[in-house]
Amino acid sequence: MKFSFFTESVPPLVGIDISSTSVKMVELISDGRGGYKLENYSISPLAKDAISDGNVGDLEKVADAIKLGWKLLGSREKRVALALPSSAVIAKKVIMSADLREEDMEVQVEAEANQYIPFSLDEVNIDFQVLGPTPNNSDEVEVLIAAARKEKIEDRVAAAEGAGLKVIVMDVESYATEAAYTLVSSQLPNAGREQTVMIVDVGATMMHINVLHNNVPIYAREQSFGGAQLTQEIQRRFGLSQEEAEIAKRKGGLPESYEGEVLQPFVQLLAMEVARALQFFTSSTQYNRVDHIVLAGGCASIAEIAITVQDRTQVNTIVANPFHSMATSAKVRAQQAATDAPALLIACGLAMRGFAI
Repeated sequence: MKFSFFTESVPPLVGIDISSTSVKMVELISDGRGGYKLENYSISPLAKDAISDGNVGDLEKVADAIKLGWKLLGSREKRVALALPSSAVIAKKVIMSADLREEDMEVQVEAEANQYIPFSLDEVNIDFQVLGPTPNNSDEVEVLIAAARKEKIEDRVAAAEGAGLKVIVMDVESYATEAAYTLVSSQLPNAGREQTVMIVDVGATMMHINVLHNNVPIYAREQSFGGAQLTQEIQRRFGLSQEEAEIAKRKGGLPESYEGEVLQPFVQLLAMEVARALQFFTSSTQYNRVDHIVLAGGCASIAEIAITVQDRTQVNTIVANPFHSMATSAKVRAQQAATDAPALLIACGLAMRGFAI
């Protein structure tokens, strides 16, 4: 069975990023000039263990958080795009003859998939996309095949449907990040062309690293580190529940000692993890340098985080803001949107699937 990981153009969609601690939604509309306008966004908290290791642990709790997020969004649009974590998707590039018809390509994709997917093909959804001719032979094309267990897709679809929404697209988080990066790249010199850019998206428990060279993806990796470590330290230090610690982390109100004794050590630790990721990339690939680091995820909105990472890595570092050149509707509070923007990268990339790019 095919499932669209790659559909290029579909009706306007709300992008929904379901992470381990929150549900983030972004609604984009056309600005009438070939670009996007931010209509609205929302971030709703997710109960502990509702999502565990990227899997839906409690369908009802996830559906409730989606329902709340959609209510906060204030949208009439019920068609949505979701994403699977990259770890739940097996992706492989293969070479095929350029003159194959689509039906023949589908047959060959299934044959290829049979060789490297450790499950029965009845248990997975498969999709493929022709990337273009191979560098050395115009008679051949590179084809990207993506496959995921049906149950992983069905759980997310069921949670969205439980909130009264209709899933049109199931994407992959890393592809959504790359789509949103096309908006972020304008923050970089020469829009990132002819340069190597490392996107570091710091989630609650995982740091997702995507590297692009000349705006083409070349490397992806995950490291076990995330903002949950800061939440746990706030809980431990100040005797708060997880929910209280999450709220205090975002909205402030912690004792004076928080800045020096809790936040700064965490920021230094984060910078060290980014430096490790950088070293791992340069030592394990043909690329011996990175020109820019782009920080995303909730932790990227910590004050002076980019300066700390830049000092540690000696690489120009910016905080991702996919909305920085977008018009916004009257519903959006601009200052708050700028703070939340780094955490909305995936949701923004998903919302972009509602447009012909």
